[in-house]
Order: sequence, then C-alpha cells, then structure tokens
Amino acid sequence: MFDPKPILKNLPNLPGVYRMINTQDEVIYVGKARDLKKRVSSYFQKNLPSARTRLMVSNIARIETTVTRSEAEALLLENNLIKGFMPRYNVLFRDDKSYPYIALTGDAFPRLAFHRGAQRKGNSYFGPFPNAVAVRESIQLLQKVFRLRTCENTVFANRSRPCLLHQIERCTAPCVGFITEEDYRRDVMHASLFLQGKEQQVMDELGEKMNEAAEQMEYELAAVYRDRIQSLRQVQARQFVSDFNVSDADVIACAELQGQWCVNLVMIRGGHHLGDKSFFPRNADGADLETTMQAFLEQHYMAGAIPPLLIVGVPLETEALEEVFSEQAGRKIKINTNPIGDKRVWLKMAQTNAELALSQRIAQQTNQQARLQALREALDLPEGTERIECFDISHTMGEATVASCVVFDKGNMQNSEYRRYNITGITPGDDYAAMRDALTRRYRKVAAGEGKRPDLVFIDGGKGQLGVAVEVMNEVGLADIQLVGIAKGEERKPGLEQMFFPEREESIGLKKDHPGLHLLQQIRDEAHRFAITGHRAKRGKARMHSSLEDISGIGAKRRKSLLTRFGGLDGVKNASVDEIAQVDGISQALAQKIYEELH
Repeated sequence: MFDPKPILKNLPNLPGVYRMINTQDEVIYVGKARDLKKRVSSYFQKNLPSARTRLMVSNIARIETTVTRSEAEALLLENNLIKGFMPRYNVLFRDDKSYPYIALTGDAFPRLAFHRGAQRKGNSYFGPFPNAVAVRESIQLLQKVFRLRTCENTVFANRSRPCLLHQIERCTAPCVGFITEEDYRRDVMHASLFLQGKEQQVMDELGEKMNEAAEQMEYELAAVYRDRIQSLRQVQARQFVSDFNVSDADVIACAELQGQWCVNLVMIRGGHHLGDKSFFPRNADGADLETTMQAFLEQHYMAGAIPPLLIVGVPLETEALEEVFSEQAGRKIKINTNPIGDKRVWLKMAQTNAELALSQRIAQQTNQQARLQALREALDLPEGTERIECFDISHTMGEATVASCVVFDKGNMQNSEYRRYNITGITPGDDYAAMRDALTRRYRKVAAGEGKRPDLVFIDGGKGQLGVAVEVMNEVGLADIQLVGIAKGEERKPGLEQMFFPEREESIGLKKDHPGLHLLQQIRDEAHRFAITGHRAKRGKARMHSSLEDISGIGAKRRKSLLTRFGGLDGVKNASVDEIAQVDGISQALAQKIYEELH
C-alpha cells in the first residue's frame, strides 16, 4: 500500500509538475500546480468527490515532482510530458498540428496555393482553416474574383499558351504575359486584404478603378471591376461576422453525453466565419467539464497558431494560459470565459454544434455495435469478438504489389492502426505468396507481444487465400485466432459475398440487407481502398524512377534541371534532342542518349 506521507512532508509550496506512477513503472497521470504541496496533498484527502480520481489514486505506487519558476513554466512542462507519456488518466486530444492554410508565394507572380505543414520564409499564410474543404472553397472564390494563378512553378515557367483556367476566366495568364507584373501585384494585394477581412478597402479601390475605366470608355474593363465588387458583396453578406470587435477569434464549447465528451471549435478569421471542427478526447471517462476544456486549451494551442481572442464558456483559471499563449504568439492573447451579447450567441452556436456532433457519433457507434452483434450471431462468433483486422492485396499485372491491413475496433475503423506492406521477392502476380508475406510480417510481431491481438481476421479472397492464412497462423503460434475468407461471389456484385471458414466445408452467405454483411463490406472495402491507394503511389514512383534515374550520366542535379525546364517527365519525353541539349549540363551526345532511352 502506497504511503504518501513521506513525500507530502517534503514537498515545497512552489509551482511545478507532478507525475503519478503505478507498480508497472508507467506514468498514469501528469499534472501542474501553483503550489505543489497543496495540490498533491489534495489527492489523499478522505471522501474524494470523483470516482475517476479515486481509481487513479488507488493505482499510485510513487510520485515524482519537478519544481518550476512559475505556473506558466509548469504548464509548458506538463504539456510536453503529457505528449511524451500519454498517461491513462489524463484527458488526451489528438495532436492536430496540420491545419490547412492559404498561401501566397513570394514569386514575381505570386501563386495562390493550399498549404499544410511547415511555413517558408517569403510566403504569406492565411488561416488556419478548420478543414481542407474550407480552404479549397476560399481558393475557388479568390480565383473567381481576383483571377490569381494556382499552377506549380515548373508548369508556369514553361507555358507557351494560356491554360483552361484563363479561358474560363479564373486566371489572368501571367505565364504568357497577358497581364503586367504591376497589375498582377495589385490583384494579389487585393486578395491579401480580403483574406485579412478588409473587404471594404478592396471594394473602395475596385470602385475607383471601375469609375476610371468608365470615364475612359473602357466599358469591358469597368464591367470586370463591377463583377468583382458584386462577388465580394455576396461573400461579405454570407460570411461576415459584423458583431465582433476583433477580426480573428476562436469560439470553443464543450458537451457531454452518455459519458463521452466533445469540444467544438468555431474559427473566425479576417472577420469571416470559416467553419467549425469537433474533437473527441480519449481517456475522458468520468472527467468533468473544467478538466476537459483545460486539457483541450493546453494541448491544442500550446504549439499551434493562436488568435488574439479565445471565447470559452467554462469558468477556468486563465492567467497562466494567457501568459504562455501570449509569449508564444508574440502578442497579447485574451481568454474570455464569460462572454456577453453577440459573443454569447456565437458560444451558444458552438455548444449546439458540440451536442449535435456528439449525438451523431453516439448514434453511429450504436449502429456499428448493432452491426457487430449481428455479425457475431450470423457467423457464430464469440460474444467478446471486438477487434477485427482485414487484409487485401493490390497490384497491376504483378507490378508494385502492396498488401494492406485495416483495423476495426471499439466500434469504428481505427485509421491510425492501418498498415501497408510493400511485397518484394515473389513471383509477380502470386497473390498467395504476397498474402503469406504480409500475414507473417504482421503476426510474427503480435505473437512476440508487439501490437494488439485481433479477435477475428478477414482475408479478402477464397479458400486458397484462407488456406495460406491458416498455415501462417499455425507457424507463428496464433492458431486460435478466428480466420474468415471473403469471396466476392460469382458475379462479383455487392451482396453476393461468400464467407469461408477453415473448419467448415460449406461457405456462408448473408442477405443483402443483413446488418452484419454491411459491417463486413465496410471493413473489406476499406482494406481494398487502402491497398489500391498504396499500390498506385508505389507504381507511379516506380515508373517515374525507371525513366530518368536509370540513365547513366544523369545525376540528381541534371535530373532536376531537366524536370524544371520541361515542367515534368512528360515534358522531357515530348522534347526534341536539340531542346534537351539546351539544358545546362546536357551535351548533344547526352541529349541524344536521353532521347533514345525515353523513346
């Protein structure tokens, strides 16, 4: 039995971080404190109000602490430790660092682009946006109004005539000089102002241009400016948040239903409502509202972009959070936990979004559980069958063979646990050998204690593939895992699937409207999608590799020069010997060799 008294006696009344550790030497909880002695001591009082906390305390074997200079510093250390240890009793949110942005590049004729990932110097970035759809919709709007280019630089540098986007009036064709650099820069400036929420300034300037063009009797040009103004007014009326006194803000609400939690984030950027995104935490059983919201703010904003205002409908201690966020952002960050007026209306909307997303998620989980139960009954599976893995093989005439493994567990597809296996060293087109390779690689590790053990494994194939799976499972020592082969049926139509079992002679078919069949089809189709996506990527890479990289005398530098000069591999293939010879570093003889190798 753990005795906390010796530890509590020596704890200082200073800020810091504490770690609760169990008998298996696992960190089960990480917390921060303004006063370590008071905070840690509070866990060992009689009559702890939370069952979750009582359970956590019952698993403590020892406690480690780290003193920090301030509560804000403790907050930073706590967040790093949570991400490192992923403790069982901390509420955990998915680390979503890859929010999409709109980028305007720093080229002479800047490119309008979708961007995700590290940001480069010289480019301008606008966002973040809640999802890729919001970014693409905004790019389409900017193309329509400001007609900026979206093509890659390699394509832009090698155009000899305008592309289709110019013909449908979505680009001014700077690639072939149909617009001056000065005029194009003006369009870029207007697009930038629009993304910053300064539509009125843009419309005022466009209005002046329209009047100037009309006075000079350039009526077609005046009509272009008129159409741009009308498009901007329509967007402004649809999206503009006129009741906010700041142009950038996040509105965050939290809801609970049947022991599950959802945090809804509404994003307002440049005075526009960009949309919302819902987050569902892990390890939140028995958590309370304040704990869940605090965990979201710490984990979501600690290393990401932060708007100047966060509107939160939960009473929290925000001083340390504001200090850390402000320091990281390089400007003042305000967290409003008691919004009034119009901000409260927006918070209510976010709350409604959270409740709706949560109810839909629970309904989906209930439906999936019903499907799983129907599948158990139809296939006479044990009641404890929860985790299902499915394998599929994809190739084109034996080329670039890829095996996929997808996972269904906890009532849903577990994307983070999917795996692909590149298959080499087999006779091209030998699906049995490919399946043997993939199954052996996966389940040899599972048998050794690495990874989770499935309750059921689907093999996308008939008796032959199933026979291979039985052999592999016997070889690795997992013969007790239930295996099922899925054949598509005579006409290969959905609903005619037949299931084969190692121990049964006859196959089993389910009716088209059977809930268990719907779950089986969902898992099988996901395995097929995941396999064919990987196969296409591998095949494309292999074909690209074989064209230039295998030509002697063509190193990385020359290959890059060729691809840049001609806008890609197809451009190199279509070039003549003389055109290839004009590339720096390519002699006439080498150009002839390249031409012959590619034709």
